[in-house]
Amino acid sequence: MSSNAHGRTSEETPLTIGEPKAPTHGERARTLVGAETTGTLATLNNDGFPHGSYVTFALDGSDPVFLVSKLAAHTQNLENDARASLLVHEVGATDPLSNGRVTLLGKCERLTDDASAREAFLAVHKQAEYYVDFSDFSFWRLAVQSVRYIGGYGRMSWLDLDGWRSAQCDPIAVHATGIIQHMNDDHADAMVCYARAFTRAIETDDVVMTGIDRYGFELSVAVNGGRRPARIAFEEPIATPTDARKTLVSLLGSARAQLEAKRTSSP
Repeated sequence: MSSNAHGRTSEETPLTIGEPKAPTHGERARTLVGAETTGTLATLNNDGFPHGSYVTFALDGSDPVFLVSKLAAHTQNLENDARASLLVHEVGATDPLSNGRVTLLGKCERLTDDASAREAFLAVHKQAEYYVDFSDFSFWRLAVQSVRYIGGYGRMSWLDLDGWRSAQCDPIAVHATGIIQHMNDDHADAMVCYARAFTRAIETDDVVMTGIDRYGFELSVAVNGGRRPARIAFEEPIATPTDARKTLVSLLGSARAQLEAKRTSSP
């Protein structure tokens, strides 16, 4: 079961009108993990205590793979007990707990046929070519059995495993930071138009974009002395920065037309 809100003492009418399409938790989790290359691998030592290790990884399909040395404590732990988890998280937010994070749980196995894992791992860790064939290194795979996703405050769930396996990384994710910065730095007026036309914040004059994905974008809107989130969906999914630019320009035209129609129809 997924949740997108913490308990509140009172209900607020959402700024967003309707239920705009948004990535599933599985898509959000897969995008987050696909964008990262390091995480914390937790294994069980001989005394049964969890042992956390900083590791590099890559996704091979929907499972993470590792290139580890038999000298490492986590490798020795896995040889005795295959149960493990990998914590992957975002960085950068002023409040660390607002960053997204994903915990993948399952059992690890040493790979005898490592061709697929090798290709996936070296594609994102080219420096590993130096030691990939050292005799003490081998590839291991975490066969994911369950997934915990937390997308910051109030957005969390245990994912459906089929949903995790079938999800694809959002194609806009690698471009999102640049798009958001450009929109906030150069098109602040457009942000206000979007909010006034497509949300209930019809009088706001302070709006910033906080996220964008293939299905739409998210805003932080100043209302009644505070800030609240809103989401605006695209008519069709986008896949490239060019798609994003064209779609945002088209939406701005629609927003301005809608605001002008309201203005001229007012008594």
